[in-house]
Amino acid sequence: MMPYPDGFSFPCICVEETDSTSLYLARLCTEQEVKEMTVVTAAHQTAGRGQRGTSWESEKGENLLFSTVLYPTFLSAKEQFRLSQVISLAVKETLDVYAEDFSVKWPNDIFWKEKKICGMLLENDLTGTQISRCIAGIGININQEEFHSPAPNPVSLRQITGKEENLSEVLKQVMERIGVYYELLKSGKRDWIASRYQRSLFRNTGFHDFQDQQGIFTAMITGIEPEGRLILTDDTGRERRYAFKEVSYLY
Repeated sequence: MMPYPDGFSFPCICVEETDSTSLYLARLCTEQEVKEMTVVTAAHQTAGRGQRGTSWESEKGENLLFSTVLYPTFLSAKEQFRLSQVISLAVKETLDVYAEDFSVKWPNDIFWKEKKICGMLLENDLTGTQISRCIAGIGININQEEFHSPAPNPVSLRQITGKEENLSEVLKQVMERIGVYYELLKSGKRDWIASRYQRSLFRNTGFHDFQDQQGIFTAMITGIEPEGRLILTDDTGRERRYAFKEVSYLY
């Protein structure tokens, strides 16, 4: 394990290869006390995970693959989505420094135009009704130039800007923004963060096509519930509410 380069203010463990940075960090947390906002980053993951068992394609050393741990004991279990908002905004606003047209595709993918540049998986442990620990695993496509998996719409920052970017600098910016948003969350700025999140959403204006178990329909995003449910109003004026994976965007 190597220390991270100078100027990185968070505890950091760098490994060449691991099954998953989140699994690595979770194992570490069971073995010893781990400081909040400790980062584990890897050049390569053999079992990187996405939502609902999906995998994350990444060429060795080309992208940011990392996890961090938070102890948000001030949040109740029903407020878990607040953490998705914080981390999504931190990643999206870091990428905004490099190019335009980034957005948060509900609940927490980061898109550039119609293409996915970042995915994340947040895993929360509960003690009673409170969240005792959150491990956030994040994958951001930075310097990869070609993608070969069946994923329909990947893109990297290098494909967008035409330039190779410094991985450690991007990671530093993301973690600093996570820290800022996390402190705002602690201080009670929940509504402000939620409003900023909604303004950053993919396809957050106008009518677009969606699909649920009943079929395809046209609707616009009109809100996000505190628990994370997406509120859509269709073209007949009917309000529809969805939990994660109950509705999908059509491209």
